[in-house]
Amino acid sequence: MNTPITRRHALKTVAVALAPFAGGFAAGSPAKIRIGQLGTSHAHASGKMDALRSLAELYEVVGLAEPIVGRQALAEKQPSYAGLKWMSEAALLADGSVKAVVVETTLGDSARAARACLQAGKHIHLDKPGAETHADFKALRLEAERRRLTVQMGYMLRYNPAFELLFRAHREGWLGEITEIDAAMGKLADAQLHSQLAGIPGHGMFELAGHLVDVVVFLLGPPAAVHAFGKPTGLAPSGLPDNQLAVLEYPQTTVTLRCNHGDPFGGPHRRFQLVGTKGALEIQPLEAGRGTLYLTEAKGGFRKGENNLALEVPAGRYNGEFRDLARVLHGEKRLAWSAEHDIAVHATLLRCAGLST
Repeated sequence: MNTPITRRHALKTVAVALAPFAGGFAAGSPAKIRIGQLGTSHAHASGKMDALRSLAELYEVVGLAEPIVGRQALAEKQPSYAGLKWMSEAALLADGSVKAVVVETTLGDSARAARACLQAGKHIHLDKPGAETHADFKALRLEAERRRLTVQMGYMLRYNPAFELLFRAHREGWLGEITEIDAAMGKLADAQLHSQLAGIPGHGMFELAGHLVDVVVFLLGPPAAVHAFGKPTGLAPSGLPDNQLAVLEYPQTTVTLRCNHGDPFGGPHRRFQLVGTKGALEIQPLEAGRGTLYLTEAKGGFRKGENNLALEVPAGRYNGEFRDLARVLHGEKRLAWSAEHDIAVHATLLRCAGLST
């Protein structure tokens, strides 16, 4: 087996991949961005607040609002929110010094909350999948475009070093034409999660697999056709189809996406495997920075044949998202993911979950 590509090699080879997405602020950098959070219901809500508070050189957290009556008392017990100012939604959105809002509400309220922020002139970080219906998602995304406001979707794989390497390899043609993608993102759901999934249109595929769909659409665009399947694992009540599969058709590519909520080793089984006419890249587990790059010829500092990867993953699961957002809001760069892309992802995700758009 080849020696894994580790930090030293990554500094030489992955730095180019990080260039469109990464980088720090130099001396004399712009003032901190005043930001707030709306909602604490999303599974990523506390983690997003932890990320903001750890980036104190970039952000000043003004406070947060919880639109669900009675939920604030529960959220106040979480260390992520200790010492922060609780505000009404109206007060948060009326504060002219607040430049951006992180939307972490329930899925059913996310479109309303996002549009309220946009109508108040705020940029938003909107956690996945963004809205229950495609009409609502498309409307809010286009409203942001009309108002020239940024919408950053909460798909954290965009900023993972293994996926940044994948984006570079595809952009520079290392892998040739993509012929096959196989990816999976599952977990073992408990009774509480099964109950939540039963109330979500499209169930686990819609709630979780958007991370995978976001990458596929970024690489290939919208699919020509989508075939969705769902089977019950028997672990959930009422025959919930918690073992889901989607097959996406492209002119020269087939894509399979799995979301199995009955997998006791869902974390280490999460993977993204891509095959092209000149190479392949396997990433597993998804966020660990580990995988294997195969090349028919040497590219970008990687040897011909098999390259084992052990890329350093920066601390903070969501920090990369907010570092990039800060650069966008300071006018230093454009967000790499357009409204057209986000709308296509949402439509494709609905189809993968067996829902119409």
